[in-house]
Amino acid sequence: MDHGTPPGRPPVVLQVVPSLESGGVERGTVEIADAIVRAGGISLVASAGGRLVPLLIRAGARHIDMPLATRNPWAIWRNAGRLARLIRAVGVDIVHARSRAPAWSAWLAARRTGAHFITTYHAPYGEKPAIKRRYNAVMARGERVIAISHYVARLVAARHGVDPARIRVIPRGVDPAVFDPAAVKGERIARLALSWRLPDDGSPVILLPGRLTRWKGQEVLIAALARMRHHNAVAVMVGGDQGRRQYTAGLLQLADSLGVSERVRLVGHADDMAAALMLGDVVVSASTEPEGFGRVVIEAQAMARLVVASDHGGAAETVEEGVSGWRVPPGDAEALAAALDTALDLSPEQRAQAGARARAAVQARYTVADMQRATLAVYREVLAIPSR
Repeated sequence: MDHGTPPGRPPVVLQVVPSLESGGVERGTVEIADAIVRAGGISLVASAGGRLVPLLIRAGARHIDMPLATRNPWAIWRNAGRLARLIRAVGVDIVHARSRAPAWSAWLAARRTGAHFITTYHAPYGEKPAIKRRYNAVMARGERVIAISHYVARLVAARHGVDPARIRVIPRGVDPAVFDPAAVKGERIARLALSWRLPDDGSPVILLPGRLTRWKGQEVLIAALARMRHHNAVAVMVGGDQGRRQYTAGLLQLADSLGVSERVRLVGHADDMAAALMLGDVVVSASTEPEGFGRVVIEAQAMARLVVASDHGGAAETVEEGVSGWRVPPGDAEALAAALDTALDLSPEQRAQAGARARAAVQARYTVADMQRATLAVYREVLAIPSR
C-alpha cells in the first residue's frame, strides 16, 4: 500500500469517528485499522474513545483522543485545526471520515493540508429539516465515496449528484472464523441462556439484536409475537437503550397490554454475539426505516441462523427470499408473525439446509477480509492521485 507515498515511508491513514464505544461503524474502523497495519501502513484513529480502543491498540494502531462527536460549528472548526496539526505532524496521507460531525472537521483539515479525503457513507441519513441535506453532504465530498451497499450507492448518486465513477461499493463483513457455529462452545451458550432466563422446555427463541430505539422495530416484534401460531415462542431483544428509559418502559407496557410480557426479554448489551445468535431459532431485523446495510443479518447468517428481515435498504441485498431467509414489509406485524411461523414450521433438516445456504452466501460475499482488501484497494487508488 505504498504507491504514491515518498520512497521509504509507509502510508499513513487517519480514520475519524465520533467514538469507539460500540456499533458497526466502530467495529469496521477497528477492522480497517488492523488491515492498514498488516499491510505495512501506519494507522491512526481520532475519536472520543470508548470500549473498543484496547482492540484498536492491540491491532497496532494509535488512538488520538478528540471530541469529534460535536455538531457545534465552533467546535467543528476548532477540531479541524487540531486535525490539521496532527496531519502535518505525522505526515498523514489519507483522512478517512466515517461519520458526519467528524467528517466536517476532517474535510476542512484535509483542505488545509492537502491530504487525501475519502468517506464511507453508512446510512440513508434523514433530510428533515432541509438543512440536514447540507449537513449530510460532507459524506459525499470524498475523492472516493465508499458506499456500504448498492442501495446506499444509488442514494448517494441521487441525493448528492455524485458521479458514480467516484463511488465504490464495499459491503460490511464478518469474520467467519469468529461467527462460526462450530467454534461456539456449549458453556458459552448455556451461560447466556441462564442469564437471560430462557425456558428449558424447548420453546423457540426469536432474537432481535440492536440498540433499543423505535426504528429498530422492537415494538413490531412484540406485536407480531402476540399474533403468532407458535404461542410458546420467546422474543429476546439484545441491545442497550443508551438512556432511552422511556422507550424501554413503553416496550414492557406494550408486551403487558398484549398479554405476552412473560415471553419478552430485554437483556441489554451482549459481548458474545456469536453465542447470543446461537440461542436464536430465528433472528429478526425488523427495522422500520431502511438500514444502509444491516450487519446483524450477515452475522446471523454466518451462524447458520434463520433470518427474517424488513424488505428494504441493505437487507434486500443480503436476504434471498426463501433461500437464505425471508423478507417482510417494514412495520407489518401481521406479515412478520406469518414469516416467523413459517420459519419455525421447518423441520430440523430444512432449518439446517437453510442455515448452510445462508452461511455459504456470507462466506462468498460478506467477509471482513473482503471488506479489508477492497478498502485497501481504494486507499491505493487515491494515493496514486497527486495530492493538492
